[in-house]
Amino acid sequence: MPPTLRVQITKKPDGGSILRCTRADGSLTWQRQSGPQARFFAAHDLTHYAVETTLGARYGFFGLIADGWDIADTTGKGARGPLPPEALAIEHLVGTLDRERSSGEELTAEALNEYAASFAIDGGRAAPRAVTDAELARMRALVRELHGRWLALPPGASMDLDFDRLAP
Repeated sequence: MPPTLRVQITKKPDGGSILRCTRADGSLTWQRQSGPQARFFAAHDLTHYAVETTLGARYGFFGLIADGWDIADTTGKGARGPLPPEALAIEHLVGTLDRERSSGEELTAEALNEYAASFAIDGGRAAPRAVTDAELARMRALVRELHGRWLALPPGASMDLDFDRLAP
């Protein structure tokens, strides 16, 4: 049985990347990242993968893609409308881990959960489920592994990841 989604990220010689997501039915969506911020997006997408697979998230970025959303729709401004609450919570968590990576300072699970709850409540949503210390440690370990693999990847090569999520 094919994975829910095949995620392929190709490293371009100029530092950019191409994200290609192929669904189990063979349909796909893709996006090219170029320019000064292009290096950020591959790392961000790999962090999404680590968070969503660790938590078994159904409606994060890759879950939405698996459901047929195009990458452009995941901004919440496309034809599909606003993102589901789980996708917003996942995006916030991924952004927090991105900030941790750039600052070198890690939050405790308790602080991370308080921050996530405040973000959700300020946006008129219920607080997301709390992330455990063990889940946070697994996410960070997988992020480090994936980012290490990406950094070691030569230009022109691709990283292929299978994304499977929990059934509805």
